[in-house]
Amino acid sequence: MALVTAPAAFGEENTPELVVGGVGPVSGLRPGDGIDVSATVANKGTVTAEKVWVAYSVTRGLDFAQVPSNCQVQHVRSYDEMPERWTAVCAFDQAVEPGAVYTTDRPLRVTALDRALNEEVRLRVESVDPGADDNGSEPVPGTAPPVKLVAAKAGGVGAARIVDVPVTIVNTADYQVTGAALKGSVGDTVTMKVKFTNAGPAWVWPREGDEAVRVLITPPTGTTVVKRGTFCRAEGRAFVCGMRSLYEGSGETYAFELRIDKRVPGANGSVALSTEARPFDPDKANDQADITLDVADGGSSGSTGGSEGSGGSAGSVGGSTSGTDGSAGGSNGSTGTSTNGSDGGSSSAVTGGTTNTGTTSGGGLAETGSSVLPAAGVAAAAVMTGAGVLFVQHRRRAQ
Repeated sequence: MALVTAPAAFGEENTPELVVGGVGPVSGLRPGDGIDVSATVANKGTVTAEKVWVAYSVTRGLDFAQVPSNCQVQHVRSYDEMPERWTAVCAFDQAVEPGAVYTTDRPLRVTALDRALNEEVRLRVESVDPGADDNGSEPVPGTAPPVKLVAAKAGGVGAARIVDVPVTIVNTADYQVTGAALKGSVGDTVTMKVKFTNAGPAWVWPREGDEAVRVLITPPTGTTVVKRGTFCRAEGRAFVCGMRSLYEGSGETYAFELRIDKRVPGANGSVALSTEARPFDPDKANDQADITLDVADGGSSGSTGGSEGSGGSAGSVGGSTSGTDGSAGGSNGSTGTSTNGSDGGSSSAVTGGTTNTGTTSGGGLAETGSSVLPAAGVAAAAVMTGAGVLFVQHRRRAQ
């Protein structure tokens, strides 16, 4: 008996084929500058869209100057691979016939905030109400006069239902590391805390193809690592570490437990940033710092001085990362930010797309400064932050 198959495009003949366009990539802006975002809507199908919804979405370094009263504004925290953003969904009670092209009678003004750097504007058009995002705040109607659709020429019409437009701001973000000064006797176990910070003013959202930052930590010779820091994995005698957030003002502290095995004169360790190109971070003086160890029963094993320094590089690693205002990082929840972009609580966008709580060296396995962990131990304990970002960026692109 032959099987009866449904038509390949079942139901599609009754659905409008709406596409959106009207805005292209923007660069060269500075914090405080604004851009006008127009939306052009076309119906390439054979069925009339009786009503149209256009959603404007901007990443956390941008903000809407004014929102029309026929638009609902929502703050959406970061989840999955999507960054924190603001969305304005505008309803147009106007029919769009097959072959027709419309544009908004005036653009939406978008401004660049002090934290802006690598930003994005997303336009989306729908023939049914998309509703509110479940991961966002309660939608609030705008207060400016309503925006309307007016007939337009066919030129400049988009080719997709969703369009992502990059917006690049001229700004800086100062990545920096802080070292440590350790003291103890042979046989002691001491805590080593070193830190990565994005001192801002910009937050950093890596784009597809960007090499991402890592932190390379080399403990002093003569010590054994009995517990590694969160988001760190062993690589030779060093540890390669990621971070949860690249928001302005955010940081990551890496706490290691070291056993002092012997006194080794001049055995400084170091903490350093990986050496991928970061044109937004011109200050390289704080990209490296010393880790000194003073062994009480044998004198100092390293040079005197503070916990920070700008000595020689601790080496480079291949890059890969993630991205403290507002809200992000799925598990951190939303903040009380307002539609004018005011700052709220802290949050984190996650390296590798997950809010990983990190690992310690499994089963009490000690890690020395002169040997590599067995492969099984590394696989079980390491927090792999690098490959995840490339996956995040490609998946975000696909969305």
